[in-house]
Amino acid sequence: MLDSRRFLERWIVHDLKYLRENLDLVRTTLGRRGNDVPWDTLRTLSEERQALTAQVEQLRHELKKGSDEVARLRRAKEPAEAAMTAMKQLGDRIKEIEGGLRGVEETLSDLALRIPNLPHQTVPVGNDASDNSEARRWGTIPTFSSPPKPHWEIGEALGILDFDRAAKIAGARFAVLTGAGARLERALINYMLDLHTSHHGYREVLPPLLVNRQAMTGTGQLPKFEDDLFRLRDEDYFLIPTAEVPVTNLHREEILSEDRLPIRYTAYTPCFRREAGSYGKDTRGLIRLHQFNKVELVAFTTPDRSYEVLEQLTGHAESILQNLGLPYRVVTLCTGDMGFSAAKTYDIEVWLPSQQQYREISSCSNCESFQARRASIKYRPAGGKKDAKTDFVHTLNGSGLAVGRTLVAILENYQQPDGSVIIPEVLRSYMGGIDRIQNK
Repeated sequence: MLDSRRFLERWIVHDLKYLRENLDLVRTTLGRRGNDVPWDTLRTLSEERQALTAQVEQLRHELKKGSDEVARLRRAKEPAEAAMTAMKQLGDRIKEIEGGLRGVEETLSDLALRIPNLPHQTVPVGNDASDNSEARRWGTIPTFSSPPKPHWEIGEALGILDFDRAAKIAGARFAVLTGAGARLERALINYMLDLHTSHHGYREVLPPLLVNRQAMTGTGQLPKFEDDLFRLRDEDYFLIPTAEVPVTNLHREEILSEDRLPIRYTAYTPCFRREAGSYGKDTRGLIRLHQFNKVELVAFTTPDRSYEVLEQLTGHAESILQNLGLPYRVVTLCTGDMGFSAAKTYDIEVWLPSQQQYREISSCSNCESFQARRASIKYRPAGGKKDAKTDFVHTLNGSGLAVGRTLVAILENYQQPDGSVIIPEVLRSYMGGIDRIQNK
């Protein structure tokens, strides 16, 4: 694993020679995780690049010899026109081949950006979610005297969720929250931000909701996942799928001082996703929308501390659910179920009574240096001089939490026989003191 990890780290900064020499190593290491990578095309282009590079180097050698000969002829006051014409033709040929070489290298670089991160050695090997490993559970699953209702029935009966008007305004996979529903969503956002900033040491950020192509590429959404993103028609801007994108890019192309690390940010933003691969999944309710609210956690740290910071970040997300009294479990994702940029991911899954199962409410990931290399985010060792050798930071991110899904969990876990919903105690001050939502 170590050799292949070093390989990928060099590859991402486009060491194409190293790519050609170690292609089979990384393909084997990634296994199923690299199924979408066009390995045969990479091999063909790598060999073509090698041949073109050798050809250019040979022609440049001939050009140098020819230039020396032209200089000699001029010094000897002998005719040099024929030699100069040959050298011009040779120079034109070099430019032509160099143009082809640049095209090959650009294609190789683009394909290299489509290679997923290598999994950490502690990640369980597997093909899909059935191979994930449960790490722990918290809380007591509630019992009900009658079958628990799904959140959309609860919300519509209370008059706080309106999917029909949302469909009229925007279409499917949108929702309108009104009255106590809208206030509960806002209360959750404020509570999450207050806890993360006041108790967990995060600095709040309010970033742009539109980002450029470089920002999306830096965190790994582009080029592979462009079809899942909303893009402006007349400008090359994208609506963010998560605050991870703008917040991680805050330090793009920067060198941070080690004594500042770890740096922790939290941000509330709306998020926008096409959900291109989710046809037929969660078509009702708030679980899978094109637009949803989320509080994000992002951290930058040194490589030697990144897995310690991952445990901390995951714990910070868990504390929200614990304070809300919502039962959940933490799952370590297997190699075949992890996201593109992650080296290791914990999913936090909250219990939904209507489905009688745990559903994802947060993914907390250590991306190691994968994003930092794409976005050129480095750090200089503490006490080092200005010209001291720098290294790439490790970046981490996680939902702290997905707000809509937290609202779903509250509606379902705190539903009462009379149709009302109890408000968790920690939210009541954010709700103007009310302790339950009921149909008026």
